[in-house]
Amino acid sequence: MKLILNIMKKGLFLSFVFLFAVMVLNTNQATAQDLRKNGSIVGKVESNGDVRINGSIVGKFESNGDVRKSGSIVGKIESNGDIRKSGSIVGKIESNGDVRKNGSIVGKIESNGDVRKNGSIIGSAQGVKKEYAAAAFFFFFID
Repeated sequence: MKLILNIMKKGLFLSFVFLFAVMVLNTNQATAQDLRKNGSIVGKVESNGDVRINGSIVGKFESNGDVRKSGSIVGKIESNGDIRKSGSIVGKIESNGDVRKNGSIVGKIESNGDVRKNGSIIGSAQGVKKEYAAAAFFFFFID
């Protein structure tokens, strides 16, 4: 009986060790808010809206839709999906993920986070709101 209890205790201990290891591994993995371009992590959208590129904060998505770059407001993401740059509408993120630039479809934010430009996957924004993903590529990656 003692042997069975010892085995059960060891089994529980190993279960806790396994769960702890899984938690540690999950916190050290790339977060679900990473921005990838050509397969490499180039940036991140943090939960507070900060945009980091190569580790440095370069901009911010404000809760009211304003987009800041180096501290200055450079654009806005409207509630209808319009993307404004310096006051002018330069693009739109459609409800199906299509990204329009000057009226033409130039890309798509897929439901799995893949970012497409002219049909080709150019990056990934898994776990990032599609509006932020599209705006990140408009304001920080694509001219």
